[in-house]
Amino acid sequence: MSWMVDNWYVLIAFLCIGAVAGIAVYRFIKIPTSEQLDKVREWLLFAVTEAEKELGGGTGRLKLRMVYGMFIDKFSWLVKVVSFEQFSAMVDEALEQMREMLTNNEAVKKFVGK
Repeated sequence: MSWMVDNWYVLIAFLCIGAVAGIAVYRFIKIPTSEQLDKVREWLLFAVTEAEKELGGGTGRLKLRMVYGMFIDKFSWLVKVVSFEQFSAMVDEALEQMREMLTNNEAVKKFVGK
């Protein structure tokens, strides 16, 4: 009990962090499912572009693994709901968007380094 009295500020900090995390999760869950998936797809476009920037062309399986690792870190709770096959299909959609952006947008080409 004396530890709690001596370190009350640590307990308050943990409570605040937990409250902020809980609010963020609640807001995300409150969004309709189609909007949630749109946000995940937007993030996947970013992740695929980052993987392309870091690993370059011809490394498809490595990029998929890299993006999947980033996905697990970012959306660990969603991994239980989305199968790897569904994830792979969403990554394929993001890749198509990225390729289209690479052909049409010079800024994206410079960002990726192509």
